[in-house]
Amino acid sequence: MTIKLYGAALSPFVRKTRVALALKGIEYESVHVDPTSLPEGYEKISPMKRIPALEVDGQFLADSAAICAWAEKINPEPALYPTDAMELGRTVWFERFVDYDLAMRCTFAVFRNRVVMRLIGKECDEEKVQHALETTIPPLFEYLDGELKGREFLVGDSMTIADIALASQLVNFRHGGESVDAGKYPHLAAHVQHMHALEPFAKTIEKESGFVQKVLGNQ
Repeated sequence: MTIKLYGAALSPFVRKTRVALALKGIEYESVHVDPTSLPEGYEKISPMKRIPALEVDGQFLADSAAICAWAEKINPEPALYPTDAMELGRTVWFERFVDYDLAMRCTFAVFRNRVVMRLIGKECDEEKVQHALETTIPPLFEYLDGELKGREFLVGDSMTIADIALASQLVNFRHGGESVDAGKYPHLAAHVQHMHALEPFAKTIEKESGFVQKVLGNQ
C-alpha cells in the first residue's frame, strides 16, 4: 500500500493527521503543499483545495477528519474513537467543534495574523487578534475547561481524536504568541500541557517553534 500525505507543517489539521498516523504506526510519504500557492491540478486531489489530503494507491481523501477515520479502520489500535455510542458521538462533536469553531478563533484569527501574514509579507491585523482574545475565544475556553473538570481527556478514560484535534489547534495558538491562562482555565491548561508533552507533539512543536521564531525575526 502506497500512502502519500499532502500538506504543510504549520497547519493544525495536517499536524492532527500526522499525530494520528504516528500513533497508529502508519508510514507514509510526506508531500509538501503550500496552501498559499497550490500546485496546478490540486483540486483533483482535494476538491475544496484544502490541506491535508491523503492518497492511498491512487485513491484520495480530503479533510483531516476523513483521513483520521480511515486510519482508525486501517489500524484500530490504539483506538482513537470510542465504541460506546454516546462517547463516539461526543468525540465526533468535540472534533467538529475544535476543527471549525475553535480553529476560526485560535488559528485563523490569532496564528494567521501574527505568523502567516508575516510569512507572506503582509501586515498583521492586531485588532482582529485582540477581538478574538478578548471576545470570541474566552467563551470557548470556558466551555472546554468545564468539560475537562475532573477529567484527563475530553471523552472517556483514554485519548481520542478529539484530544488530538484540540491540542493541535492550541499549538498554533502557542505559535501565535499566546497560551491558555491556567488561572482562568486550569483544566484546559493542564490538558494542553499534558498533550503537548507527548512524543508526537513534543517533537513537532520543537521543530516548528524554531521556524516560527525565524519568521517573526526573533532569531
